[in-house]
Amino acid sequence: MILSFYFKLWRRKSKCSYRFLVCKTYRIVSKAPLDILWQRLINIADVSWHPLFSSTNLPRGLIAKPGLFYKVVTAVIPIPIKMFVENVRPQELLSLRVLAIPGMEQRITYQVESTLCGTYISYSVTLKGWLSPVMWWWIRPYCDRVAIELVHAVENK
Repeated sequence: MILSFYFKLWRRKSKCSYRFLVCKTYRIVSKAPLDILWQRLINIADVSWHPLFSSTNLPRGLIAKPGLFYKVVTAVIPIPIKMFVENVRPQELLSLRVLAIPGMEQRITYQVESTLCGTYISYSVTLKGWLSPVMWWWIRPYCDRVAIELVHAVENK
């Protein structure tokens, strides 16, 4: 009797469309002003501070605008992946979608907020699809360092 209850509960959960969903948010505070952090963030051609990306196919100084498609070469395995700028709210939010592998959807969101304590940077990664657990296992060590590397790049400049 008890075993059948657990089996039904497991079957019900397995029919969920978000069965393979990984979502993680990192938040860090910086002493740098909001304007300088935002300028470094939306200059998407400069990925020298990013631990996962090594280069882009964009000219230097190009800022993020919604609807922009571009290619990024990863630092782990030198393969180009397509990126799409979904949403930009000036000095507030930058949302990107990674179009790399069929069977997986990845969204990256940067949020910047100025307070009396300093400037908060939130870096969120959301992976959906059946390949997301494997991909998360592979990119997690790099995702842990993204917000920290951004703060170090801005403060040490």
